[in-house]
Amino acid sequence: MPDITVTTLVVLCLAAGAAGWIDAVVGGGGLLLLPALLLGLPHVPAAHILGTNKAVAIVGTSGAAVAYARKAPVKVGTALRIGLAALAGSMTGAFFAAGISSEVLRPVIMVVLLAVAAFVMLRPRFGRAPEDGAAPPATRARTVTAIVLVGGGIGLYDGLFGPGTGTFLVLALTAVLHLDLVTASANAKIVNVCTNGGALAMFAYQGNVMWQLAGLMAVFNLAGGLVGARMALSRGTEFVRGVLLVVVFSLVAKLAFDQWNA
Repeated sequence: MPDITVTTLVVLCLAAGAAGWIDAVVGGGGLLLLPALLLGLPHVPAAHILGTNKAVAIVGTSGAAVAYARKAPVKVGTALRIGLAALAGSMTGAFFAAGISSEVLRPVIMVVLLAVAAFVMLRPRFGRAPEDGAAPPATRARTVTAIVLVGGGIGLYDGLFGPGTGTFLVLALTAVLHLDLVTASANAKIVNVCTNGGALAMFAYQGNVMWQLAGLMAVFNLAGGLVGARMALSRGTEFVRGVLLVVVFSLVAKLAFDQWNA
């Protein structure tokens, strides 16, 4: 572990906890955790930052996935198939990432996110559970679409660019499989575990994980993830919807800032 002050260590652990909470509710915890690591450890190589970020995030995501699976209608088989497709997509995206300019992608993603925010605000029924409490069963065509487009497509985006992948997963699963936002968030956690696991394995193989720091931060990330999952389950769709909009606008602001300073 690099030499860091106690103050920096405390800030990083608190950031890990908050990121775990955000990830568990609606995805997008990396918007907080990754910048915190970059700012707190300015002299550490970027590859070590990314690897440590994955080692921390996978613990909280796994904890949240287990918490959701106990109380939410998680379709583990479908989520795993989507997760494997996302893993393949992210590896493909990472392979081609060097040839893609992030300056070109940022404006496109900002437009997409603003359109998503407008859609969620103008469609108050989006992501709500059916009145009778029973979601319609997903057809084979919708399941295949989720595997190919949600898994492969968002996985590809994750490998190419990355920010907001968890949020995109929740939105896409809600739209394609007609899930409510809480159930979509629950299923998205399993997909996230798959993609984080693949990335972590690669970073670990390359020796780019600061395991001692990651282990300490992971404890806080796990705690945040468990609290976030329980709050989402107890407070329901409207709570997740509110957090979703905050995360979407935060992501747009971050991308706009990065574009301005590019």
